[in-house]
Amino acid sequence: MKKFIKNTSTSNAALIVGIAFISSVIIVSIVDDILLSNFVIPGDTEALARDIEASEKLFGFAVVAYLLVLALDSIIGLALYVVLKSANRNRALITATLRLLYAGVVAFGIFALVMQIIDVYGYEKIKLVGYIFFSLHILVLGYSIFRSEYIPKTFGVLLIVASFTYVTFFVDFQLSEILQVLIMLTMAIAELSLSIWLILKRHTLPKNTI
Repeated sequence: MKKFIKNTSTSNAALIVGIAFISSVIIVSIVDDILLSNFVIPGDTEALARDIEASEKLFGFAVVAYLLVLALDSIIGLALYVVLKSANRNRALITATLRLLYAGVVAFGIFALVMQIIDVYGYEKIKLVGYIFFSLHILVLGYSIFRSEYIPKTFGVLLIVASFTYVTFFVDFQLSEILQVLIMLTMAIAELSLSIWLILKRHTLPKNTI
């Protein structure tokens, strides 16, 4: 981890963030739209439990895919530290730590579910803790970018707004389908737009400092 941070330039770290995030979006889309297209929505834990029991092999592929996405999330966290530490090391460290905590908590939940240490209901509770870490990560990331002075503040504002939309995972507001879609788009656009900008503008970022 220390070697990665020390030997990775800011421009390379920005490229890693962009590619890793876009790759994770593609993987999740394949899992949700193809592998698990016949599974129920994640919020219905009873139906999800029945689906897992009925399609164990398919669920196994999905588990591997989601673990890969969480590995990419960990890489993104480390790379974001490299990108942001020129602005403020403490904020960069908090940003990276929160994303690593999210990935670690959810990965633990997946392993516990696969090993049948917990049931689907227990996994939902663990995943909720992970989402709390992730929403805090997005909030701190947005603030860090807003204060960075070398990444457009627009991305910071968009991420801060997106972080508050994650409250819909914690509280059942009974939102309309259209509003749910808008919220999901806000979440996706916030990170995706930042990722594309980092790929295109990576050479304009400050040089890596030890």
